[in-house]
Amino acid sequence: MVFKLIPMVLVIGLAYLLKGENIIPYKTFIVIALIFCAIGDYTLQWFIIGLISFLIGHVFYIRAFLTTKEVATPLWAKVVLIVYGVVMLIWIGGTLVQKNELILACAVAIYMFVILTMGWTSFRAGSKYAVAGAVLFIISDSILAINKFVINVDFSHQLIMLTYYSAQLLMALSIPNYSAIRSKVIQ
Repeated sequence: MVFKLIPMVLVIGLAYLLKGENIIPYKTFIVIALIFCAIGDYTLQWFIIGLISFLIGHVFYIRAFLTTKEVATPLWAKVVLIVYGVVMLIWIGGTLVQKNELILACAVAIYMFVILTMGWTSFRAGSKYAVAGAVLFIISDSILAINKFVINVDFSHQLIMLTYYSAQLLMALSIPNYSAIRSKVIQ
């Protein structure tokens, strides 16, 4: 588990060291989100605790994106996220309900709502890094949920970790990217 956290410690350190203008609230919320996600990564061995930590991390990502309003979320993205959420909810939630895991089904549904909201609000930053990070996080968590609750996914661990670490790195890199976008707007 310690080796699993090393990449996140490095990403958190990178995010903390990144500089830019007009980024204080955005950067602060991104760093806090990264910390909670690292805690979630470590505590995922106790699934509900890890899920709650990741949920808190996503709330901080949402809060970071809500400090911005560079770009409105495009209609196509809203439609894709809603359709994806409904399909995943029916598939994963339905599987859990059939297994009589009602509390877990509710927890997963709440988590799915929050992570899709994070994806939705990521467009506000006007940063391709933030949007790509949010999409990769959704993919990572989807693979994890499908593998854990529905069917075995070949190479799931590798796919989950690749998309997860990539997502976190892109979220960190959205800090100076956001600064560059804000600097253009202010001038």
